[in-house]
Amino acid sequence: MPVTLREKVAGLIVLRLGSNMVPPRTAEEDADAVARLLDQHPFGGLILFNGHWPETRGTLRGLQERSENGLLVMTDMERGIGQQVGGTTMFPHLRALAESSNAEANVREFARIGAEEALACGVHVAFAPVADVSRNPKNPIISTRAFGEETQPVERLVRAYIEAAREAGLLTTAKHFPGHGNTHEDSHAVTPVVSDSFDELSHHDLPPFRAAVEAGVDLVMTAHVSYPALDTSGGPATRSHPILHDLLRDWLGFDGVVITDSLHMGGIQDAHRSEAEVAVETLKAGVDLLLDLRDPLAVVEGVAQAVEEGRLDEAVMDASLVRVERLRRRLRSRFGQNVFRDPSTAYPIDSVGSDEFGAAAEKMAREAVCVIEGEIPNLGDGDGLLVVHVEQSPTDERVVAKFWGTVHRHFPKVAQLRLNEDDSLEELRSRAIQRAERLLVAIVVKPAAWHNFGLSEERQAYLQQLINQKPTVLAALGDPRGLDGLDGTVAKICTYSDVSASRKALIEFLTTSN
Repeated sequence: MPVTLREKVAGLIVLRLGSNMVPPRTAEEDADAVARLLDQHPFGGLILFNGHWPETRGTLRGLQERSENGLLVMTDMERGIGQQVGGTTMFPHLRALAESSNAEANVREFARIGAEEALACGVHVAFAPVADVSRNPKNPIISTRAFGEETQPVERLVRAYIEAAREAGLLTTAKHFPGHGNTHEDSHAVTPVVSDSFDELSHHDLPPFRAAVEAGVDLVMTAHVSYPALDTSGGPATRSHPILHDLLRDWLGFDGVVITDSLHMGGIQDAHRSEAEVAVETLKAGVDLLLDLRDPLAVVEGVAQAVEEGRLDEAVMDASLVRVERLRRRLRSRFGQNVFRDPSTAYPIDSVGSDEFGAAAEKMAREAVCVIEGEIPNLGDGDGLLVVHVEQSPTDERVVAKFWGTVHRHFPKVAQLRLNEDDSLEELRSRAIQRAERLLVAIVVKPAAWHNFGLSEERQAYLQQLINQKPTVLAALGDPRGLDGLDGTVAKICTYSDVSASRKALIEFLTTSN
């Protein structure tokens, strides 16, 4: 039976399942709505958010029953599948892995474990590794998500991740092409502009993507970022034929699948174009898969109409469908014809979230902790010590609770104070501050969509006042650049990540350094 035009369009759309945005929805809560969409059109895949083991595995199996061709299930898993599926293993950020003396070995082990857990859950495509070089200290969204600030180490570790994940059977995605590392704005909110010359981009940003292509990466994700040196129109890379075709396909030789970053993001939206019109432009530019649309049904109709009116060549979609089908064939060749309907054909489920995998994550977190300056004092049993936890973006309450539990186990007499992103500084002017003899200030410094990166000027000024008054150990739970401008501390420490394993590693480091 021939495939209709609208069925072809649907095959190039990846639907959202679950959400971490406000209001959050679990994958299970979203399943019925997604099932209704699948009953209308044969969509190509799913992007998974906010799942939980083992329920999400069953949810995905149920949705696969509605797909004759097999849904490609994808997710952001820069920190392993635990980033999106509770009950599985959460690893530190990529930068933390890169900071250890065993960086390449750790990255390969991380990729292998993440692949096994993801495939056992029913996830086939990792939106990882981040191939960006985090070379702008004001970048609010890349930071510790990248392997580093220098091109060569990023290039080496991108290759290591892809090779190890590929060996385990997981499909990988290099992002965000042609490089999001030298922006000072967040593409979730606006369209950043990188004004570098072609020579600068080819020297700093493109080598990790070349390494990814050479290592056999399966997908490349576009950046909703403008590069005037690469495309004089000023449009974002996601809609740029010179960037996606001339640079990525011809110059770098990539013949895999090109996928957009989320089409929910402000960096790709256009007040003068409908979502369907934007989708048509991206397909004409060289995109194969449309990720995370607001209204997928309207886009199916709008793109089909563009083909019928001669504004989009149907052959362009046919070529994309061939490339996407190669991904399914790769999975079936590795794991058998039933890989979509039964994830256990890929990897057994008994190792998911195992103590062994958790211990590996904690080991990697410990190896990343370092002293930036100063010497660690003897904090004893915590008597006279106040731990101040400073958050600049929403933080998982379970992670914070585990952190305080670890603090009190190691320092039973410690006092604690928490400063959230919306709290006033009056909280810091409390009796606890006045009574404290010394401080441990742990600042969460991480990239988060639609949130400020690092400390506000007001908070930085007040923390400096505290440092001037009390002996202070300052810790960055994330990017060390978040501590810049704070002087006079007893010591500065960095974990390069704020996940639970890294928080635990920080407290253990303070305990064992004496």
